[in-house]
Amino acid sequence: MKLIAFFVNLYPLWIVLSSVLGILYPPAFLWFSGRWIENAIALVMLGMGFTLTIDDFKRLFIIPGSFALGFGCHYTVMPLLGWSIGRILHLEPGFAVGLILVASCPSGVASNLICYLARANVALSVVLTLASTLTAFIMTPLWCKLLAGTYVEVNAGGICISTLRAVVVPVLIGVFCNWKFPRAVAKASLYGPLISVLAIIMIAGSIVAPNAEKVVANAGRLTFALTLLHGLGFVLGYWITRLLRFDDVVARTVSIEVGMQNGGMAAMLAKNHFAACPLVGVPAVFCSVVQTLLGSLLAAYWRFRPLQQSR
Repeated sequence: MKLIAFFVNLYPLWIVLSSVLGILYPPAFLWFSGRWIENAIALVMLGMGFTLTIDDFKRLFIIPGSFALGFGCHYTVMPLLGWSIGRILHLEPGFAVGLILVASCPSGVASNLICYLARANVALSVVLTLASTLTAFIMTPLWCKLLAGTYVEVNAGGICISTLRAVVVPVLIGVFCNWKFPRAVAKASLYGPLISVLAIIMIAGSIVAPNAEKVVANAGRLTFALTLLHGLGFVLGYWITRLLRFDDVVARTVSIEVGMQNGGMAAMLAKNHFAACPLVGVPAVFCSVVQTLLGSLLAAYWRFRPLQQSR
């Protein structure tokens, strides 16, 4: 298990290496497409469901104020940032749409770990991740239609169905299994992070492989764009919460939940619904690396700073 933990903790490195392999030898990943990607994301989300319980749903009604704030910030701040950054940096349409797609996705399970490391409210983080994930079949296609639709034709209905099938349903199945078969799920969950990392590695490589030249040519701009997206998400999430006079621990949690996105889901949707514009999936690869590095630095900073009192 220590070896698995070591492997999982280095997943940004594996994503970078899989991207490099996709550039140097595209055939290694070109076969991984279509149903392979959707099934891979479904496995990741099933693993997320295995970590949730019925009590997590009950918490939605215990902390309504901070929950509503975090949920609202996540699905307004990030999509609008994604659209704005694409315009300001004059990204070509494929990359701009990809940035909007990443920004319109729910937060990922990595946000819960970052919240734990940052001494934030892990229970609130789990609830926000759960809520943003279960409503993604509405919010993600809605924002994509409104914002990405200014660049390309967006099949909102198709995105909705794919999100339900590959994201929402597996999470609910995982919760049900954890409720009915907790012992079996506890054993299976030990390997969940490993499977998730392997899935994301394959997805990252499959996106980079057919777009190797464009990825290399635009690596600097995309890294800068994703750094702005996630960095501003962290900053705005924190200060909006503090300005509304919530505790520092809530502000840290909302900051992380706003700034972290489900890059794997964005990659899957890009592959399935923007096949005519293959560059759409590329920002999702950069997202996974950039947000993990920024989130880890932020968690390290907050971990050694005392919580501030409410004003």
